[in-house]
Order: sequence, then structure tokens, then C-alpha cells
Amino acid sequence: MLSAFTQAFRTPDLRAKLLFTLGIMALFRLGSILPAPGVNLANAKYCIGEAGKDQNLLSLVNVFSGGALLQLSVFALGIMPYITASIIIQLLRVVIPRFEELHKEGQAGTAKLTEYTRYLTIGLGLLQSSTIVATAKSGQLFQGCARAQHIVAGDSIVTPLLIIITMTAGTGLIMWLGELITERGIGNGMSLLIFTSIVAQFPSNMFSIAGGNNGAANFAIIVAVVLLATLAVVYIEQAQRRIPVQYAKRMIGRRQYGGSTTYIPVKINTAGVIPVIFASSILAMPQLVAGFGDQTSKWVQWIMTNLQQTHPIYLTAYGVLILFFAFFYTAITFDAEEIADNMKRYGGFIPGIRAGEPTVRYLSYVINRITTAGSIYLVVLALIPTLAVIWLDLAQHLPFGGTTILIMVGVGLQTVKEVNSQLQQRHYEGFLS
Repeated sequence: MLSAFTQAFRTPDLRAKLLFTLGIMALFRLGSILPAPGVNLANAKYCIGEAGKDQNLLSLVNVFSGGALLQLSVFALGIMPYITASIIIQLLRVVIPRFEELHKEGQAGTAKLTEYTRYLTIGLGLLQSSTIVATAKSGQLFQGCARAQHIVAGDSIVTPLLIIITMTAGTGLIMWLGELITERGIGNGMSLLIFTSIVAQFPSNMFSIAGGNNGAANFAIIVAVVLLATLAVVYIEQAQRRIPVQYAKRMIGRRQYGGSTTYIPVKINTAGVIPVIFASSILAMPQLVAGFGDQTSKWVQWIMTNLQQTHPIYLTAYGVLILFFAFFYTAITFDAEEIADNMKRYGGFIPGIRAGEPTVRYLSYVINRITTAGSIYLVVLALIPTLAVIWLDLAQHLPFGGTTILIMVGVGLQTVKEVNSQLQQRHYEGFLS
């Protein structure tokens, strides 16, 4: 990895792309620590220090924003509105036929879907920022903190509106920065911004474990768990099932086409990190609603007690939701019938399998078996940090875990692959060298 980046910095155009990407990432971090106008940063930091890391409410958004959410910074929402909007647009392809038609239209249809995603991102940013500001204004963002109701300065309605507008504008700016990296930099912009947010907090989170009781032993165990999880992510994310495809020979005019053998690569974890994000978001909704309810009500107390991250009910629901969304999202993105129709149209077939319906059944059978293994892998990886907390009896929840490790390692591997591919285009060895 280091050798690839060293060679890239020696190439002028690649060096310019890398420096541009690093500059955008630095600008993103600056916006993550810059407080929104009207926010009392001293009170926010006081409540963060008093509450520690035990923040179940909106914890996933806080991790993906690099800790900017709880400080109510300009980039408090991070990249989560765009991720949510992208997932919703993909899911709506199943419900809205027009979206599926746009998906099949090629580049023009993709551009239209991207436009819808941008509009939805701004709408979600407006909704989420309003919820966060209302939660902070009521003092529920940091329950039990004496200064929680004084994070948003003043009693005028102008200040909350200004914070909402600033956060929503920050969401649009983040979306634009991510697209700039994709177009003019190296790697996928949105993925690199998430990577930046997670890596920015990772060292401090690790050393906070070392500072606690029995810190040295706990730190060593957590490091070992992180390394094992990283090895598992590297091994499984690179693994794929290759389905062989044979194309028959065809004569078009005087030219012969086909007669080649290729394969359909199917990753073990086809859905990526999306099932974990969906499961975490759904389980955070009851806590968000309960935060606005009467704290003495039985249903509020039941949610606050049984939906804690270390409770068996929460862990069971978390695992079940990850399994469900893994199969659901894979069924959307991997359409066996569409793939079989395309193969039949161009004269392709799987050796030993008849074209048409038998091919659809075979592809569905293979993808279901692979998704079973991939979904179990996601459940185990997502539950590693919580199980470590229970086993080590730590006083705080780990603000990172299998999801963050999956993102860090996956984005890192993909970026190195892109750097290597661009290096091969510029520096290649001859056949006799």
C-alpha cells in the first residue's frame, strides 16, 4: 500500500489528484469542528465530557460525522443524509416503475436518479437538522447534563432556524465535496469522507480505553480484536464466487462474434455495510421518539431499558434486522431474472444449465447460499464491539466497531486498487523486461 502511494506521488498528475483529495478531506475536517452560529461550544463540550461515550441516541450519525454531531458543528449531519437518500432511491426502484425505467436507460437515466438523490438529501438534511436542534433545545440531546438546555444560545426562534439552515447547507456542501473528489481526485468521494470521519476519531477512542481501569489489558484485547476483525474483512471482502458463462459463436455479416468464456463475479458480502446502517437507524428511532415522551411513562422506560446496546433484546433485534436487510438489499441489487435475460439475448449460457427459467433458478440458488454466509459474517462483525464491552465490563460503549472497521478497510482497499490501476496505465513493463 505504501509503495503504491510513494510511486503515485512521483507521478505529477497522480500527485495533483492525491493532493487535491487530501485538501478536500482537510476542509471536511475543518467544517466538522467549526461550530454552527448560535451554538454554545463550551456547554456542548462540557456535556460531552460529562456524558462520556454513552450516547445511544444518534450514535451512528455521530460516528459517521467524526464527532461533529454532538458538537452541533457546520457539518454535524456528516454524509448520512446522502447515504440514506441513495439507499431510499435504490429501494424505490422496486416500488416505482418509473425509477426502474430510468435505471435501465443508461447514463441519462442515472443522471436523473442522481438529481432525485440530491433533492432528497437536502430534504433529509432539513428534517434531521430540525430534529437535532429541537432535541438540543429541549435538553434531551444530553440527558442528565446541567447545561444541556443552554447549548443553543438565546430564547429567540431565529437562532434555531439559523442553525438548521447552516446544517442543511453543510449537508449540501459535503455532497458537493464528495462529488469533487470522485471527479478530480482519487477514489470514491463519499466513501473517503466517511473514512475521514471514522479515522479522525479512531486513535483518541483507542487511547481512551487505555486510560480506564485495567486499561493496558483492555487495550491489548481490543487491539487484538480489531486486528482479527481487519483480517476477516480483508479476506471476506476480497472473496467471490465466480459463475462461469460460455458465449456461443455467432456470425454477423462476415465477422464472427462470441465463442469466449467468462464469469459472473458474486461477492460474499454483496450488500456491503448497508444492512448494518439500516438496522442501526431503525433501532435508533424508538429511542428518538421516547426522548420526546414522558420519562415516567411505562413505554418510555421499557424502550430506554430494553433497547440499550448491551441488552439481549437489542442484540437479538439487531442481528435479525441485519439478516433481513442483507437478503432484501441483495435481492434488489442482484436481479437473477435480468441477468438471465441479458445472457440469453447475447447468446450466453452457464455450462450444464439451460437458458431461461433454469438459469434464473440456478442464479437465485447460488446467490441465496452466498448471501446466507455473507449475512452471518455481517452479524458477527457488527456484534463484536458490543460483546467486547460486555465481556470486558467497560464503563463506556465503544464508539467504533465492526461497521467502522468494515468501512475503513473496504475504502482503503478500493482506494489502493484505483491508485494501482492508474499507475499501471502510466508505468507498465514491456513483455521482455
